[in-house]
Amino acid sequence: MAAKRPAKKTNVSGDELTQYYRDMLLIRRFEEKAGQLYGMGLIGGFCHLYIGQEAVVVGLEAAAEEGDKRVTSYRDHGHMLACGMDPNGVMAELTGREGGYSKGKGGSMHMFSKEKHFYGGHGIVGAQVPIGAGLAFADKYKGNGRVTFTYFGDGAANQGQVYETFNMAALWDLPVIFVIENNQYAMGTAQQRSTSTPDIHTRGEAFGIPGEAVDGMDVLAVKEAGERAVAHCRKGKGPYILEIKTYRYRGHSMSDPAKYRTREEVQKMREERDAIDHVRQLLIEGKHASEDDLKAIDKEIKAVVNASADFAKESPLPALEELWTDIYA
Repeated sequence: MAAKRPAKKTNVSGDELTQYYRDMLLIRRFEEKAGQLYGMGLIGGFCHLYIGQEAVVVGLEAAAEEGDKRVTSYRDHGHMLACGMDPNGVMAELTGREGGYSKGKGGSMHMFSKEKHFYGGHGIVGAQVPIGAGLAFADKYKGNGRVTFTYFGDGAANQGQVYETFNMAALWDLPVIFVIENNQYAMGTAQQRSTSTPDIHTRGEAFGIPGEAVDGMDVLAVKEAGERAVAHCRKGKGPYILEIKTYRYRGHSMSDPAKYRTREEVQKMREERDAIDHVRQLLIEGKHASEDDLKAIDKEIKAVVNASADFAKESPLPALEELWTDIYA
């Protein structure tokens, strides 16, 4: 077994650390269950899992306040759970059931929650980025002090609409945090083969947008960077870019065998850099939790996830009449 990274002293409480551990573990166990249901034929279409990237959304949600908004692309189940959406409703939507957040009509890529200020899940690469700036524009217009987290990946960072959005966001000083979830491979092409700059956050410099690279396998590093970005936006200084360097353990989607990287590379990340193991280590070494405490949390989380799968299986398919509802706002 490879050596773990050394734990460092933290400025967060044991309760906060335990909550981050719970939140990340919920995402991982939920995604593992979603992968199983996909294999059983209960989830149709595309399914992009968030396993490995849990620290990104959990860290940023720790920096958010009530009323802040978030919008993302199709690797979105983790974002939904991190902002407090009900696992039952998320799993039911994945399986195309009436009890889902979009009544079973949106599936993996297109579910929303107005209550949790979650604006999707978008299947078109990069399309959510201008939408995120639009949400931030509305907040600036209302003067309500809210911030929008606009997530996209390293692959989407090469789309033209991203830079059109950077320009407008900078021009209008919009309170939007552009979160680049850089999991190294886009769909299957390594970043160094697809991107002309070693760092993607530096592309904001042309528009006068500050940014930074963040260790996306460390939830506390993500939280700290998120707090800096949020403070910048709330002061009316305009947009901010966070390039969060993370890693996904599974393929791009469930249909991707991921032959563009070695098994050894994935194993090394899992053993040496896993974000959940890192928090587990901090909890144990800081004497905030015992092995038995953590086993109890895992058991509790698995029960929640199993209940969500049962809820999804028992929820009916949408009625045919649903084809004609929610077509227009």
